[in-house]
Amino acid sequence: MAILEAKKKQFLLDGKPFQLLSGAIHYFRVVPEYWEDRLLKLKACGFNTVETYLPWNLHEPQENVFNFHGLADVEQFIKLAGDLGLHVIVRPSPYICAEWEFGGLPAWLLQYSSMKLRCMDTMYLQKVDRYYDELIPRLTPLLSTNGGPILAMQIENEYGSYGNDTAYLTYLRDGLVKRGVDVLLFTSDGPEDGMLQGGTVPGTLATVNFGSKPEEAFEKFREYREDEPLFCMEYWNGWFDHWLKPHHTRDAGDVADVFDRMLRAGASVNFYMFHGGTNFGFYNGANYQEKYEATITSYDYDSPLSECGDETEKYRAIRTVIANYLGKAEEDFPAWPAPIAKKSYGHIALIDKSDMFHHLSALSAPVKRTSPEPMEKLGQNYGFIVYSTHVSGPRSGEMLHLQEVHDRAQVFLDGVYQGTVERWDSRPIQLDIPAQGAKLDIVVENMGRVNYGPQLKDYKGITEGVRLNNQFLFDWMIYPLPLDNTAAIPFDRSPKGVEGLNRPTFYRGEFTVEEAGDTFVRLDGWSKGVVWINGFNLGRYWEKGPQRTLYLPAPLLRVGSNEIIVFELHHTEKAVIELTDTPDLG
Repeated sequence: MAILEAKKKQFLLDGKPFQLLSGAIHYFRVVPEYWEDRLLKLKACGFNTVETYLPWNLHEPQENVFNFHGLADVEQFIKLAGDLGLHVIVRPSPYICAEWEFGGLPAWLLQYSSMKLRCMDTMYLQKVDRYYDELIPRLTPLLSTNGGPILAMQIENEYGSYGNDTAYLTYLRDGLVKRGVDVLLFTSDGPEDGMLQGGTVPGTLATVNFGSKPEEAFEKFREYREDEPLFCMEYWNGWFDHWLKPHHTRDAGDVADVFDRMLRAGASVNFYMFHGGTNFGFYNGANYQEKYEATITSYDYDSPLSECGDETEKYRAIRTVIANYLGKAEEDFPAWPAPIAKKSYGHIALIDKSDMFHHLSALSAPVKRTSPEPMEKLGQNYGFIVYSTHVSGPRSGEMLHLQEVHDRAQVFLDGVYQGTVERWDSRPIQLDIPAQGAKLDIVVENMGRVNYGPQLKDYKGITEGVRLNNQFLFDWMIYPLPLDNTAAIPFDRSPKGVEGLNRPTFYRGEFTVEEAGDTFVRLDGWSKGVVWINGFNLGRYWEKGPQRTLYLPAPLLRVGSNEIIVFELHHTEKAVIELTDTPDLG
């Protein structure tokens, strides 16, 4: 049994001074077969602790339906870390931010339009309590007080950046204690007055999050907590990427220098991230400051361990800092695990095709509504949604307005592409309607819910209405397309092909693997869409970058025949993808 305490400006582990050298690895961003590899690489760098968030939306994907298997098997991840000799910090907040879809909140919360998030709202707290009643009993046997590896647990997450309802934070803290959590509890916030006032709880350890200027950050912290140990709970040593923006990198020497200064100040440090991993499926988040910006599929984060688990210059620089600080030789650190092979499988032709519009009724159970409604009102969490109506004619040069489209819509008139409306550039599209009228189809992509800040309530689809000039259009058929089962897609092998047509189309191909290795999907010549491998959603691609390849870990491949499906929203001149041994994040 190990007990972590905070006393007289330092941490004590079983009564002895202890400095936490921690790195963030999110089990839900790494295939389970690689958890051990990534944890061993954390140890090999000289760290003694691993930290992870727990995303509510992964563990309760539908209301009252819980998931703790596969990527969601958090208990197995924590046990494995303990078996490897690592301590664990868990952050099971209802909200996690993490550049993760909706900050980890489940999309089904948005069905309750009167609910207020992240505060003392009765309905919201009922949902949190039910989740915690399912989750926390899974974690209590793993607490250090019960012989497990969990040393500390977080209350909410960076709450001072969002609100000041300290009664809510107290309610969450007391709820953890009531459910048997008797390890050290803490909050984490930015080192600013408002954040530290709104996000901390008296009598509960506070920690701070930042990427530079540690002396200033800790000085601000000391104004609020004179006797507590210094702990940078999130040392932002890299950064995440948005679509349409350049790939972020940060100098390894600069990262090592800031880390060294924190250690010499006696601070404990948690690297956010040590290993970023991947936003598989539709789980990437988004930010909204001046405008909406969606996070890319890769969560490489320019962290010490790359997206595919490779050592980087930053990794080596950090290990040197730890070795110097501890007065140890780097060769005395734990061994690096066996290398993971990378493979090029060459070019693969996707010869089966399926036009989305031709098969809408097979792919979706449509609903009739007077006005367009967002996904959440129809019980849909992720994916795409199609709105169809008939428009009378003739109408010449009228402007089509999509009010508050979230997030990206393609417009078709009698099946012919008219243009795209994007949330960050919502200019109207001019339409000419023939005398007999025309069928209007609008395909909307949910590109990821906002995960941080005041725009958190982020409904998806057409959230207000559709107008021609000033006239709202009514009487719609709505087709939810969650795309959570690729086996339901009807394919046909036709010599005609649909390449070059600007219409959403599914493509399928097969390839044979004799020996599985990590590989990377290149989609040169493709425009925008989603890739599945053997039914597993790898995530989104977009020719506008920065990301140019999707990481495909070897455990997702089968020895023998493998299936790849691409949902292309616009067009490709040639339905061929490449599996290469080299990542390209732009």
